[in-house]
Amino acid sequence: MPQRPHASKVQNPTKKNMERPSKQYFKVCFCYQRMFRLKAAEPTEDVKNVFMSYSENGTMTVGHLLRFLEEYQGERGATKEDTQGIFNSLKHFNIFQRKGLHLEAFFRYLLSDHNAPLSPNLGVHHDMKAPLAHYFLFTGHNSYLTGNQLSSDCSVDPIIKALERGVRVIELDLWPNATNDDVDVCHGGTLTTPVELTQCLQAIRDYAFIASEYPVIITFEDHLTPKLQASVADMVIKTFGAALFQPETELKELPSPESLKRKIIISTKPPKEYLESQMKQGSNLQKVKSSAKEESWRKESQADQDEIETDAKDESDEGEDHQDEDIRAVPEYRRLIAIHAGKVKGGVENWFFDDANKVKRLSLSEPKFENAAETYATNIVRFTQRNLLRVYPKGIRFDSSNYNPLVGWEHGAQMVAFNMQGYGKYLWIMHGMFRANGGCGYVKKPHFLLNPKEIFNPNEELPTKTTLKVKVYLGEGWYSDFSHTHFDLYSPPDFYTRVGIAGIPRDTVMMRTIAIEDEWVPVWNHEFAFPLTVPELALLRIEVMEYDTSGNPDFGGQTCLPVSELRSGIRAVPLYNRKGEVYKSGHRI
Repeated sequence: MPQRPHASKVQNPTKKNMERPSKQYFKVCFCYQRMFRLKAAEPTEDVKNVFMSYSENGTMTVGHLLRFLEEYQGERGATKEDTQGIFNSLKHFNIFQRKGLHLEAFFRYLLSDHNAPLSPNLGVHHDMKAPLAHYFLFTGHNSYLTGNQLSSDCSVDPIIKALERGVRVIELDLWPNATNDDVDVCHGGTLTTPVELTQCLQAIRDYAFIASEYPVIITFEDHLTPKLQASVADMVIKTFGAALFQPETELKELPSPESLKRKIIISTKPPKEYLESQMKQGSNLQKVKSSAKEESWRKESQADQDEIETDAKDESDEGEDHQDEDIRAVPEYRRLIAIHAGKVKGGVENWFFDDANKVKRLSLSEPKFENAAETYATNIVRFTQRNLLRVYPKGIRFDSSNYNPLVGWEHGAQMVAFNMQGYGKYLWIMHGMFRANGGCGYVKKPHFLLNPKEIFNPNEELPTKTTLKVKVYLGEGWYSDFSHTHFDLYSPPDFYTRVGIAGIPRDTVMMRTIAIEDEWVPVWNHEFAFPLTVPELALLRIEVMEYDTSGNPDFGGQTCLPVSELRSGIRAVPLYNRKGEVYKSGHRI
């Protein structure tokens, strides 16, 4: 399976190989040097055999290449214009011949951006006219934080980066500023430095639709006085104007992403009035002094601050559905809320009640959701067919780490909220899922999660539906991206590859190749087979590691791809660093 970074133009790895020295020296014990010969990537036997089958007299014409694309690569919609474009992209290489491609040029094409594992022509191809509840949404958690959950800075930068990557759900925690006359965004009860709400709203306005035209949902965690809620309403309306989605009545069914293109949606719980004791006085409510309101609010706000986001945060964050709260809400603030958040009174058995007369968003912490899923799996799936379910990291993830998103997705949870500034395999899986559907931030849920007549049970044993076969041939490009001693001070790297599936528990597995010693261009030639019971939720994971005798291998790159959109044949797959940024040259075939 080829691997190569995406770029606007095909790069010229052959030229790089010709420019680099043919030998490499490493110092050993201060007294002598070890010499290693550097090899360029060469076509494997499989590539040679394919070339012979689709060429004549050592030359592959436009017609031959078209037949290769249709028959071997499975690109039924390929045209002569497509193949001519491939030819034109190779003409400035010394390896191109006027009559057609010889073996080396064909091999370079296989390593190029024209041969990506996901079709660049698909774009947004899922049905986007279904209700929002029918999609997985690319969702951020504490979107304003630059680092850890306790002491990092709050900034618009992570919000902008998330939107540029295609994230569609941004979370902002709203708190009064130091003088109680404006609104800050910060992680309450911690040492995080705040950023002004106005800056966050302006950043969202300016970058919301750079990566995708589909709607951006802003979830507020509100710790404000009624007076400041009114200020927020004014800020939001002035910032977003006509782009703000404001339904006239509470939604009975969620609208579609297609109908909400380039719209901003506010989702939070209906605001509480902090003077519940005064409600009994009826008309005398208006006579309550503002100082009493502020004091009442401060006491409750301080109680919230004393609890750093715990596993029970969903109870204080979302609250319960009280109709009287709607009545007592600050009117202009309440009108902002397009998607109401909250849960009904009672225990977990009532959380997933589906009210036919309205839709809502329910928010649960990672452990609370996992505990509920053990007993109420089918209830959750049924609930998420009409309503939105948000799952967020547990409170002790102070380092901004993440959890396994498949636990939420297999139950139909649309908003699996992630710390986008964190690193690790779970964030890579999140990136992989949302490479689907043109990277627009919305991925249509599989039909089995939406079928009201037969509710899917994630806890049931399922038969194997299909088997994915992956053959890892070789890799190249690390020499161009790293210094020659980056992986090993005394010799070239010893790369091996881990290949596996992220999916439901039965499908999840990781395997590996052997380590190829002292090679910048390792040839593994290793085939894997992965039986899949739920291929619709499966993602192909690939990691390149460099073997270390200490037992702590060095990282050489990773990628994650939705199995449902993989193209068959020999493909070039780009590698990304720990942050999810593509390497300039590192790739595998």
